[in-house]
Amino acid sequence: MAWVTAVYLVYLFVPMALLLVGSFGEIWFGTLLPSNFTTRWYLEVINDPSFRRAFRVSLEVAVSTCIICVVIGLPLAYAIYRAASRGIRAAARVVYLLPIAVPPLVLAFGFILVFSTDMLPFLGSVWLLIGGHVILTLPYLLQNLVADMRHLRLMELEVAAESLGGSLRSRLLDIVLPSVRHSLASGTIVVAALSIGEFQLSNLVAGFLSRTYPIVLLQAFYGATGFACAATVILLVLALAASMTGTVSARATYSARSLPT
Repeated sequence: MAWVTAVYLVYLFVPMALLLVGSFGEIWFGTLLPSNFTTRWYLEVINDPSFRRAFRVSLEVAVSTCIICVVIGLPLAYAIYRAASRGIRAAARVVYLLPIAVPPLVLAFGFILVFSTDMLPFLGSVWLLIGGHVILTLPYLLQNLVADMRHLRLMELEVAAESLGGSLRSRLLDIVLPSVRHSLASGTIVVAALSIGEFQLSNLVAGFLSRTYPIVLLQAFYGATGFACAATVILLVLALAASMTGTVSARATYSARSLPT
């Protein structure tokens, strides 16, 4: 099966390599590779006010989405894990995984119908955009946290602590939070990466001043190819940085758990 892996890797990395090459090409039209070498496209992206604003909006939306997901996701994951009925846990899992199964376009059209009315005129606001990102990314954090709690058997640790007189507050602060800190960090990184790269919902819901980086990036491909390639490489670097950070966090989780106690 080595050839299958090789084909997959070629299919995955060749477009990225071409984007990197194109971002340093002066002219790329009708040829396999661009001609001449230049770095001016990166300078133009950095100095472009629309890209700077879109980059700032993407960061604001991603940070806000992460904070809201942590505030909502941590207690919700704990409640789902501690649910007494197995049926309730299964039903809750179906509900919180539903945004993964439903295309983002469906959610976007629903937002357009609901939040473009006179009663709820919020279409185009950055807060509606953040709300959409929370709905789309929260399942990934919940799945990570619930699976980690199940793997760590937190309920058994809490029962032992309760038998020794530990209160709910002390159990949460001394057992639950320290145990899931690595999965919480890696899940938050996944949320940030998904939020920064999200396009379908953002393209329909965002207003002109709240356009995210992927939206402006699509519009760049109608202009200079090198400019668009440079802008795409910047987005790829952010995604790869988030992925590498998540991998390091996951390794730290497994390393910490493998140490003798």
